[in-house]
Amino acid sequence: MTARTARGADEARTAATAATAGTALPTRRGGGKPPTLEEVAARAGVGRGTVSRVINGSPRVSDRTRAAVEAAIAELGYVPNRAARALAANRADAIALVVPEPEARFFAEPYFSDIVSGVGEALAETGMQLLLTFAGGARERRRLAQYLAAHRVDGVLLVSVRADDPLPDLLAGTGIPTVISGRRSAAESLPSVDSDNAGGARTAVTHLLSRGRRTIATITGRLEVYGAACRLDGYRRALAEAGHAPDESLIAVADFTEEGGRRAMRELLARSPDLDAVFAASDVMAAGARQTLRAAGRRIPEDVALVGFDDSAIARHMDPPLTSVRQPIEEMGRAMARVVLSEIARRSPAAAGTASDPTGPGGTEAGETEPGGGPRQLVLPTELVVRGSS
Repeated sequence: MTARTARGADEARTAATAATAGTALPTRRGGGKPPTLEEVAARAGVGRGTVSRVINGSPRVSDRTRAAVEAAIAELGYVPNRAARALAANRADAIALVVPEPEARFFAEPYFSDIVSGVGEALAETGMQLLLTFAGGARERRRLAQYLAAHRVDGVLLVSVRADDPLPDLLAGTGIPTVISGRRSAAESLPSVDSDNAGGARTAVTHLLSRGRRTIATITGRLEVYGAACRLDGYRRALAEAGHAPDESLIAVADFTEEGGRRAMRELLARSPDLDAVFAASDVMAAGARQTLRAAGRRIPEDVALVGFDDSAIARHMDPPLTSVRQPIEEMGRAMARVVLSEIARRSPAAAGTASDPTGPGGTEAGETEPGGGPRQLVLPTELVVRGSS
């Protein structure tokens, strides 16, 4: 596991002894001493504890008193010490983004960078730190469990999860609020944010059928990933609705990598040399498939139409530009951050001031539970972006 933290434990303890809720940072006004919590209280005409409650976002303060305290803070230039305040409130002011994949895959796929961008944007106004952690092997998972058991983060965002991955349940066992990107199954037990994988795939294949394509193959991701299985279901559903009998020889399983797309495309051409369209379950795999098709002398889209999934930068830069299913990846990241902040606020009233509206545009209300009181599940819509490859 790799993790970055902006403060050491000794530094935080030292800061915590200075004040229960906060102290001034060592900035000076006109060369004088920095203002103290007591000075803020005296200026506002309230007690020290009331100032502490205002700083920590407690609802147990009247609007009039809150305004007086905030005015005193502004007049004196008081800056709370975040380390002391967080430690006193039993918080770390940090969110961990956990990727159970090798680092090489993280940096190779645009999906992950878009997720990080969305999460970072949602956390920017909260003051929360974002810690990026890789946990691709059993040893890294054990180290991650030890790290989280020390309550060094307030919440966890988990991306790229396989159905049999023990990590989500391990995280749930820590009691730390956890949100995953992409459900492990239809009966997901943790709060999650996902895109409409089946619907997006169905739209892609329906589009190919509307263009007159009749022998439509698909390259899937790892089927132990629920999203990949859903995309295969959407492919099958679209063909069934059009009256096409299922043909398993037109299905090749890959692994969301470019090399996997090349390999799967070679398999498909060997089995069905007359295929006239391919739906790849990711843009990265579509890029690999395109290379194999070109090497085999197949023109795109004249001989074989090609559609991907993600609508990443790869899709726009391919030749011809790739038709792709757009899933709102950055919005998924933002929604994950909103949901975990909402969970933190729900469990800790002192954190209520950092939570934002968990509703994602176009999706279901993230703050609601499923029938029967189950975990929050947010599904965001997809959109087909038609370009020259189909």
